[in-house]
Amino acid sequence: MECQEEKPIIYTMENKPIVTCAGDQGLFTSLYTSLAQQLPREPMEWRRTYGRAPKMIHLEANFVQFKEELLPKEGNKALLTFPFLHIYWTDCCDTEVYKSTVKEDMMRWQNSLRTHGSADWVIIVVETNDTKKKNKTNILPRSSIVDKIRSDFCNKQNDRCVVLSDPLKDSSRSQESWNSLLLKLRTLLLMSFTKNLGRFEDDMRTLREKRTQPGWSFCEYFMVQEELAFVFEMLQQFEDALVQYDELDALFTQYVLNFGAGDTANWLGSFCAPVRNWSGLLLRRPIDMEKRDGIQRGEASLLDLRSYLFSRQCTLLIFLLRPWEVTQRALELLHNCVQELRLLEVSVLDGALDCWVFLSCLEVLHRIEGCCDQAQLAANCSHTVGLWAYATDKLKSLGELCGLVSEKGPTSEDLNRTVDLLAGLGDERPETVNSLQSPYKKLKEALSSVEAFERHYLELSHAAMEMYRAIGRLRSARLVGKSLAEFYMRKGDPERAETFLQEALKSYVSEGWRLPVTHTRRQIAECQKLLGRTEDYLQTSALLAGDVNLTTEERKHFCQEILSFAGKSGDKSNKVCLSMSVFAQLTRLQFHPATASVHSGAILQVELTLRCLMPVSVRIQQLAASIHFDVDHGGTHGRSKGAQRQTNPGTVEFNHGSSSAGPPSSSATGPSLELDEIQDRSPSDNSLNSTGVVCKNTHLIMRRHDSNSPPDTPNCVSPPTVAMKEGAQMLKVQDVTLEPGNNSITFTAPSEQPGTYTLRQLCATVGEVQFVLPHIYPSVQYEVYSQEPQLTVEPLSEPLLAGLPQMVKFTLLTGHYAVKKGDALQLSNTDTMPILPSSSCTARISSPTAELVDESTLSIQSSEKVTSITLPPTPPYHTLEFQLEVLCIIPSGSERPANERLTNGEVRHRPRSYSHPDTPMTAIDQRMSIDCPWSIYSTLLALTFYIPFKTKHSLLSAGNRKYIQVCVQNVSDVNFTLAEVKLTEKQHVSLELQSLNTKTQQLLCSKHSVFCLWEVRWKDDLPSCLQCVFSANFSPLNQDISAFKPFHYQFQLERVTTLYSVRAEILPPAGEQHCRSGFLCGLEVCITRLTEPAEGEVAEDSKTDTDGLRTTKLMYEVADSSSNWAVCGKSSGMVSMPMTANATHKVQIEVMPLFAGHLPFPKIKVLKYLPHTAAVAIQPDPDSCVENDSLSLLDKTLDDQADTASIRSRGSVHSVGSGDQQQKGVAMPRLEPFSPGQVFNHTHARQVLVLPSTDDHIMEVNAT
Repeated sequence: MECQEEKPIIYTMENKPIVTCAGDQGLFTSLYTSLAQQLPREPMEWRRTYGRAPKMIHLEANFVQFKEELLPKEGNKALLTFPFLHIYWTDCCDTEVYKSTVKEDMMRWQNSLRTHGSADWVIIVVETNDTKKKNKTNILPRSSIVDKIRSDFCNKQNDRCVVLSDPLKDSSRSQESWNSLLLKLRTLLLMSFTKNLGRFEDDMRTLREKRTQPGWSFCEYFMVQEELAFVFEMLQQFEDALVQYDELDALFTQYVLNFGAGDTANWLGSFCAPVRNWSGLLLRRPIDMEKRDGIQRGEASLLDLRSYLFSRQCTLLIFLLRPWEVTQRALELLHNCVQELRLLEVSVLDGALDCWVFLSCLEVLHRIEGCCDQAQLAANCSHTVGLWAYATDKLKSLGELCGLVSEKGPTSEDLNRTVDLLAGLGDERPETVNSLQSPYKKLKEALSSVEAFERHYLELSHAAMEMYRAIGRLRSARLVGKSLAEFYMRKGDPERAETFLQEALKSYVSEGWRLPVTHTRRQIAECQKLLGRTEDYLQTSALLAGDVNLTTEERKHFCQEILSFAGKSGDKSNKVCLSMSVFAQLTRLQFHPATASVHSGAILQVELTLRCLMPVSVRIQQLAASIHFDVDHGGTHGRSKGAQRQTNPGTVEFNHGSSSAGPPSSSATGPSLELDEIQDRSPSDNSLNSTGVVCKNTHLIMRRHDSNSPPDTPNCVSPPTVAMKEGAQMLKVQDVTLEPGNNSITFTAPSEQPGTYTLRQLCATVGEVQFVLPHIYPSVQYEVYSQEPQLTVEPLSEPLLAGLPQMVKFTLLTGHYAVKKGDALQLSNTDTMPILPSSSCTARISSPTAELVDESTLSIQSSEKVTSITLPPTPPYHTLEFQLEVLCIIPSGSERPANERLTNGEVRHRPRSYSHPDTPMTAIDQRMSIDCPWSIYSTLLALTFYIPFKTKHSLLSAGNRKYIQVCVQNVSDVNFTLAEVKLTEKQHVSLELQSLNTKTQQLLCSKHSVFCLWEVRWKDDLPSCLQCVFSANFSPLNQDISAFKPFHYQFQLERVTTLYSVRAEILPPAGEQHCRSGFLCGLEVCITRLTEPAEGEVAEDSKTDTDGLRTTKLMYEVADSSSNWAVCGKSSGMVSMPMTANATHKVQIEVMPLFAGHLPFPKIKVLKYLPHTAAVAIQPDPDSCVENDSLSLLDKTLDDQADTASIRSRGSVHSVGSGDQQQKGVAMPRLEPFSPGQVFNHTHARQVLVLPSTDDHIMEVNAT
């Protein structure tokens, strides 16, 4: 009996919590089925300790007969054999039976529980009608028996006695009784679980905290925590069970890492024993009892512990429906186990770990395949592909170890090693004996022969690559392919190997892995050499020869391979073309001259800087650069093309983050656009007609790209080998030796024909090998131009001032024309801008680089109409410069002469002055016509001069005396001296203009003015019109008298005679001596005619009244704009004035002073009133019209000379009536002001004293 109990229990998912049953076994047997079925139907909330989240669980139980042997002994911590609840069943209802047998049996049952410390029990009393009928005489009420049991055994725990009524009947009372019983059982079971599991966890935690003490064993602790995991698994709490195994995994891993860091533990010594068995993982059993027993005994190896621990995790993950996490954990496990064996320094036979990993990978994959269908496997291959690739890698390692990869096959030593590896696998497990595709059989078959190994290896490799491609992991797929290529190389099949190597190289190049690129290229070179593909081999050799990741000796070896082939004599037409990017790099290109633009026939040198990538010196027979010529962009159109010509960079640096073989863009996008601007200009005036954009590298953008071709990058798998295109024009240099590093090579570029030359390709010839740079990027070009002669005239200093001698600079760009001896420029003379004679005029001749070539004296001959300038001989494309002194005559505003004609027959247009928006000075454009020897057409050039002065005049009157004032304003930035200021009148000899200017010379500073004044004196009568000429000499400050230049200003004064005088007096109120503010005063206006009427005046505005006296109508208006006076009553009116000398008219007007003090007189205006019969002299201003109703007022009062206050003066001409009527041609009365000087007002400067209204003086004093 005891021996059977000590046997280990096979823990499976069939285990359930144990519940013992004592008492009436027949009664329990009759109810077992119903109880076992109904107990797990309803879930219960399990509230756990330490704040863990509650969970809903379905409780099941394993009901067994009560035996005292089942009760846990002291020190036994097994939870699976622990009875969590004890039940006593009885249906006794007889008092005597209860006292004689049942009570004593219950007491024995409780004493046994109390002895073993079990407090989880319950007594169930079953009540049936059959029992009542059999014992009617001695039957007590059921309640009495229950009360006795409760009083005897449940004094403090009445709920531990439960009544089950009619359990076998289908009634509501029976169902309620069942529900109450089931709830009680679930509650008691959960209470027992919580209490016992909590106690167990506390003990387990205490044991774990002792792990630092000597003698602590991980294996013992493992068994304790696994017991807890078993209980959670039994309760179907798989997540909690998995947590226990994960904690064990993490704890063991930490100990191994500490061991590697030098912190050892004694119990780890058992796991450092040599590995004797490498049969792989076993995932087909719920529990591997063999390995578990080894762990329990402390005899398990590291692989055994890891295998068992992972098998349990795998089982729980599959129960949790997380099979893909199994593959992830498996891959981590396999890699970690390899590292842990190294850290623990465990002795392992060579190849044993590879066998263990291979078998484990396939075991995991077969386990996943067993619980998933094919659709799920295909959709989630990203989780399994890592295991396929790992298994492939380990199988390859086993093949290399056992000699199954070499061409000669395995040796005897390899066979012995294979036997040792297979022996370590042991016998095949019973679970896989009948499986034809078990991992054990696959490994054994793969190691049995070369053919079988190749079949299995290729099958695994292709499966892994297909999965990687399916999930988009091309890098990993190519890595597997590279491993496969190495396999083919060992098997002597370089053709297949190269395909996989090229694919792998693409990934390395695109991602920038330099060392893998170098290693893979060496393998590709080996394949190409074995296959006899000379051109590809030379291309790869050139790449390797320039690879700095190789040693110098290796680089020299590959360079010698190229030179050896280049030195062979063969057919010249079958030269091998390679990419120059693998041989040398174009780093810099520089033009001499640096403008990269020369005229036709000039010398242009191109200096290339090549960085040779070869490790040794290389002699080049010929270095050539092809040139594309474009005549449309050459600069042969238009005379101003030299100024419009686009400048090309003289030095071009090439960026080698990418290569000069292609633009700096990715291989997928191809070369970038090279755009250039084109302009269509008019040949006559160089105006822009149209503009556009042209692509200069269309041949590269539009070319067809093969989808299988490698990218066009410097580190590409196989750079493109574009042949050199032979062109009509090429740059060539012979016999050049390139040293490692930078080399400078100079070409002489063709420059005969004008146009744009673009460097397209570069080719270096080394024997039978040509290194070609298919496209030079960025675009490099130079320009050869043929320029028309250009003559420009510009001021030597800005601005050009009219009236003073100014130096102008003539610049002749000869262009393609050679100035011969005797060639001359013919300038048309103008009276407004004469060319001043000069004793010496020197011409400077400069080269295109601005170097002085020659200086010579010009011969200038002038006639009445033409100035001839003889030019010195000047070579083409040189600059001829000389200076002339010109003088622009300031226009005086006099009459215009008749049109003159130039030497070419064109009409000379007189210069017109105009206001310039950027300066206050008035501008004058002077045009000159020049006949050039290189053209049949005349060249028209213009110079802009600025008049430094602004002149104004005014007529001043003082009674009958007249004065003329002239204001000269200096608007330039130069200070001048004015001298000999005069004013003359051209028509009247008897008129005298007496100067009131005291200074003979006056300083006229910049932005300042000078005023000059003359009094007009006459003998008989003052003329009505004066023609005046103001003249003065001026020169810049501090210059000699000879530098003075004349300045004239003509103007005309009309109606200068004073016709009327206006006098006014302000009369104080009656009884007052002075005017007071606020009191009415009298304003007496006296208008006096001073002269007899002239003939024109009589005809214009006079009228003969009934007495034969000629009169004219005047209108007066009194207004005060300063608000000192208030005009009371009428402020304006009409008067009829006799046209005789000394005729006078007086007007009385009431005004009121508004302020006290010396107030100026109100302003008095006098205007002409022209009747509607008078001719309209000036265009009326619509703004000056008054309302239409004022017209009737004037008509009514016209004869009786009545006054009106409704007419107001607004402008120079005042019309009475609407503007619309005047525009329609209807003659209307109007007002016209007198010219300046015709009316003299004596009250302009007069003032009158006005006293305050009272004498009260109020002073405010503010004291602080």
